Amino acid sequence: MTLWIPITLAAAFFQTLRFMLQRQLSLGTLSAGGATLARFLYSAPLVAVLIAIYMALTGQAWPRFDGTFWGHAAMGGLAQILATVATVRLFQARNFAVGITFKKTEVIQAVLVGWVILGDLVSVWGFVAIGVGLVGVLLLSAPPGLVRTGWRDMANKTVGLGLGAGALFAVSGVNYRGASLSLGLDDALARAGLTLAAVTMMQTVAMLIWLRWRSPGQISAVWGARRVAVWVGLMSMAGSFCWFTAFTLQNAAYVNAIGQVELVFSAFASVLVFKEKISGREWAGMAVLLGSIVMLVLSI
Repeated sequence: MTLWIPITLAAAFFQTLRFMLQRQLSLGTLSAGGATLARFLYSAPLVAVLIAIYMALTGQAWPRFDGTFWGHAAMGGLAQILATVATVRLFQARNFAVGITFKKTEVIQAVLVGWVILGDLVSVWGFVAIGVGLVGVLLLSAPPGLVRTGWRDMANKTVGLGLGAGALFAVSGVNYRGASLSLGLDDALARAGLTLAAVTMMQTVAMLIWLRWRSPGQISAVWGARRVAVWVGLMSMAGSFCWFTAFTLQNAAYVNAIGQVELVFSAFASVLVFKEKISGREWAGMAVLLGSIVMLVLSI
């Protein structure tokens, strides 16, 4: 088995744990912005220390962080912040498994964006997979309790948050790969660690400034919730490091495709941990969407 596959599976597992903790925080004293800050605040310092130790122990020279690196890192970091806020708000509106499934439309959206903006070729089967994916989104889009589902039901806040989060996560993944590869290092762990350290530091500073300006009480609330929030940071660090390492070893589209195993993890978490009921229509929507993603991967 290629190394990037087990690393991606670990990334999906850690990310599921992190989103579970963030959901708990967002349903308590923290806003979506506060729950997002917790992710970066409690991981950035540790990431910086660990990568500095790693670089010293391996005796590697520090690379040059040029404009290409900072451009990709900043764009990916901003997209990830917005995507995380959207996902946490989505958890407040729908159950955990449905929220994760909406987020996972990033794979399909990445293909569409590449086709429209970059002119990347998409096969006939690729378009078929995207069409099937739209059916899955349609099944998931209607609020619980609605028996009939039509296209008008897609025009709601939940769908906007879910598809927006997926698009932003797709943008962040591509930019993180671009940033790490621009360092020109042969060591995949060093590339991933240095990129992660730079991004999380920028994200922490950005979130502190934003919350101080818009929601000053949330910074104190994040500190007050540190017994849980610190685990958000640790799970975030572990998951992000695995994602970044996988992105340096393989194309982001393939990494995100294997990462769809997160849908399975989230379904178990939704039922077993949060004791949430998933309707038959929601199960069908998740199954259809997962099937469309598998079709898309096979058509690449």
